[in-house]
Amino acid sequence: MFNSTLTEDEQFLCPADGSIMITASHLPYNRNGFKFFTNAGGLGKADIKDILERAASIYSNVAAEGLINSERKASASIKRVDYMAVYASYLVEAVRRAAGNIAYSTQRPLEGFHIVVDAGNGAGGFFVEKVLEPLGAITTGSQFLEPDGLFPNHIPNPEDKEAMKAIIQAVLTNQADLGIIFDTDVDRSAAVDSIGREFNRNRLIALMSAIVLEEHPGTTIVTDSVTSDGLTTFIEKKLGGKHHRFKRGYKNVIDEAIRLNSVDEESHLAIETSGHGALKENHWLDDGAYLMVKLLNKLASARASGIDGGSKVLTDLAKGLQEPAVAVELRLKIDASHEDLKGGSFREYGEAVLKHLENLTDSDPKLQKAPVNYEGLSMRKLSKMPIDAVGFLHSSLIRSPCFSRRQWSNQLLVFCTLFTRLRVRASGFGGWFLLRLSLHDPVLPLNIEAPSNDDAVKLGLTVLAAVKEFPAVDTSALDKFVQSS
Repeated sequence: MFNSTLTEDEQFLCPADGSIMITASHLPYNRNGFKFFTNAGGLGKADIKDILERAASIYSNVAAEGLINSERKASASIKRVDYMAVYASYLVEAVRRAAGNIAYSTQRPLEGFHIVVDAGNGAGGFFVEKVLEPLGAITTGSQFLEPDGLFPNHIPNPEDKEAMKAIIQAVLTNQADLGIIFDTDVDRSAAVDSIGREFNRNRLIALMSAIVLEEHPGTTIVTDSVTSDGLTTFIEKKLGGKHHRFKRGYKNVIDEAIRLNSVDEESHLAIETSGHGALKENHWLDDGAYLMVKLLNKLASARASGIDGGSKVLTDLAKGLQEPAVAVELRLKIDASHEDLKGGSFREYGEAVLKHLENLTDSDPKLQKAPVNYEGLSMRKLSKMPIDAVGFLHSSLIRSPCFSRRQWSNQLLVFCTLFTRLRVRASGFGGWFLLRLSLHDPVLPLNIEAPSNDDAVKLGLTVLAAVKEFPAVDTSALDKFVQSS
């Protein structure tokens, strides 16, 4: 939908002033939602809140007859167009360009490649008929292509184990070269090579980093904060790039990449472990289909250069990534009604937990706190300001004619220095842990990665020693982990 604000084609009423996608992604069938776009990208929370407030104000000040007349005029001006065909052709042409000008590969550069797609009964089924088949790919074995909001086969989510198991099985059963899986609204994706090896989470980021750093040597790769230390080593030591961890949330990661470019630090990729990935060349849109097109580009360009071997071309790009033997995420809930909060908020209590853990980490010679900490910003020093103020300030500064790109970025950094950080990340025992405070919920998510169960338990025990002193924190999940491991 975002591309409809950029396309110039009167037949399709483009460029549109704005577009709306109706989606709730992989959430349960009884939920729904909207994504709003202008040619500046997807709207954030502050923008959407402003739209809703304006709409409510207009609605309350218009008589019933006026609303009926407005609806009648709007209905008369509606025109149905097949914009998906335009978008799909844009993806197809991107792969054809990557293949170069060799005659046999110009129109069908994926001829002979067997690629299966699992759309999970979301919106991604179009990719088979409208993208892969025009490029010459064999697509037999593709599954769950018809949209069905009840998701009868599996949740369309590249992070879901059952979903990944389904696409792996499809690849192996059909002896395919590559498998592709999308989430419901195709803003996230993952892949599987010919032997069933997953390209998701850290491995997908490593693969995309390798592709982008070939095209833009030395560029900064922005990721969320739960990526592995092995990924940092891979990006910086093997690929020669720079790894910039930032706080979780795909919009946060994308906005940070945009900010870095505005202060002359080149960044071409912003990507989360969830599978949200956005590229500068694609207007910073988190587009799962375009992310997969970058993999197809690599297959097509390799063949055009005389290199074949199916998805091994991709597998080799991620070779050398150090991956942990153990990777877990646990959620430690804070009982907001517990007497130990003494009438305070769960946020204040959570900050106290993190501060205590930070002190223990600083005094433990076996642990090393992460030197750069971008995860989460607390409003302790501006406690009267609502949480949406950060998003509002960011949005306002970007759009304000009073600030240049460099000025608004610097102003935002100054603003952020007023805040204390809401996470503790430390390395030790060959791995690392990250404990952070959820922005909206009374939860402390804990991530642990380590080279062995024993090392993971040692990291878990470090965290447990700190949080056990706070009786309002439910440590049952962490207790179970350290005991069962």
